Amino acid sequence: MLDSLNKMFSGNEGDEPVNTTGKPDISREKSAELYEKAKTFFPGGVNSPVRAFKSVHGTPLFIAKGDGCHVWDADGNQFIDFCCSWGPLILGHNHPKVKEKVIEAMQNGMSFGAPTALENELAELLLKHNKFIKKLRFVSSGTEAVMSAIRLARGYTKRDKILKFEGCYHGHSDSLLVKAGSGLVTFGETSSAGVPKSFAKETVVVALNDREALEKAFEKFKGNIAAVIIEPVPANNGLLLQTKEYLQFLRDICTQNGTLLIFDEVISGFRVGFEGAAGYYDIQPDIITYGKIIGGGMPVGCYGASAEIMGSISPDGPVYQAGTLSGNPVAMAAGIAQLNELLRMGFYRDLNNKAEEFAESIQRFAAARNYKFKVFHIGSIFWFAFTDKETVSRADEIDPASMEKFKIMHRELLNRGVYLGPSGYEVGFVSSAHTKVDLEKAKRAIFDSLDLVFRK
Repeated sequence: MLDSLNKMFSGNEGDEPVNTTGKPDISREKSAELYEKAKTFFPGGVNSPVRAFKSVHGTPLFIAKGDGCHVWDADGNQFIDFCCSWGPLILGHNHPKVKEKVIEAMQNGMSFGAPTALENELAELLLKHNKFIKKLRFVSSGTEAVMSAIRLARGYTKRDKILKFEGCYHGHSDSLLVKAGSGLVTFGETSSAGVPKSFAKETVVVALNDREALEKAFEKFKGNIAAVIIEPVPANNGLLLQTKEYLQFLRDICTQNGTLLIFDEVISGFRVGFEGAAGYYDIQPDIITYGKIIGGGMPVGCYGASAEIMGSISPDGPVYQAGTLSGNPVAMAAGIAQLNELLRMGFYRDLNNKAEEFAESIQRFAAARNYKFKVFHIGSIFWFAFTDKETVSRADEIDPASMEKFKIMHRELLNRGVYLGPSGYEVGFVSSAHTKVDLEKAKRAIFDSLDLVFRK
């Protein structure tokens, strides 16, 4: 995973080729000015690396506002947005009911560092409609949720080692910011400066969709693996869809070895259904983590498990975890409004049908022209891959050279008013705010862009 992250952030400024293939480039004058100023304040001019546009053409777009399925940049360019703040804006930008609830909460204060009734209300909404967790703890981000889940697993099992999969990303905590070494089963190797080798040595890394590697890992580290963590819908390094059979095998081998299974549902949670991938595949993990989607896009996350496992968390148990902004009232209010919308009758049916038709119509277009291009999708998540493979379930099945085609496509889509995340390794999202008209317009832009990519 970290190899692909490094590819996302690599590139050289000032080497932009002249655009002679498609529409004239949109104006980025104000965004470019803001970026130059930002570089005097922040490393690389950004507060999260992929935003630097290093793996696509041009300088970053500075977004000025969003409404519905559209965003506008500092130069006034309007885009149909399929990034959706990296997924949590399942209702689109600035949804009126979310905004109303946020304003109502803000009028009473924005932070207390003390319990509020809003925490109870959001927790009840989550637990009442999710049979896979019985208690939860709110935190401030998906990364924090995963970090806390790992600590909980170690404290509960009294074991130290964690097993993760190459191609799954779980935030930037030290234990998980590792990549695979050489060999079938390896200790993790530090993939970021500042992560001690001793930390990485507590993480075992194996390939996705490889039963033999998993069996050998449990054999080699028998009785020492506290938890296996996986994105049940791996969506941070392409959309590396796993079969239900493989995920069930993972569940079974964890149970046999007294190891906790953690589903990192920061992306898949509430995207493929209200109960996330656990519900979609009907597999019970031991701990589940969620991210910003439970707070309407506000900085929030949570982790949940059985009452017994969660009983290990302080103040009930010995595993310490705390946060002044945990359960922040504004974030809780936004989450209450958003989740109530998701619980409306037919919400997921309508959204997923819309996303499926969008993805499959693009695939039909590419197939009719014999383009080496696939659209992988699940729920309202999709991924554009320049490949002729019918399935891509492992990180090493992605051709790095294909990212050059995405780079061209991304530029052409921006010039046609369509915004995707600035990396070919990232997935896209359809929201309930995307209308048929918006999706038809986006499809036409995608068709034109693909024609230009494959004309070269």
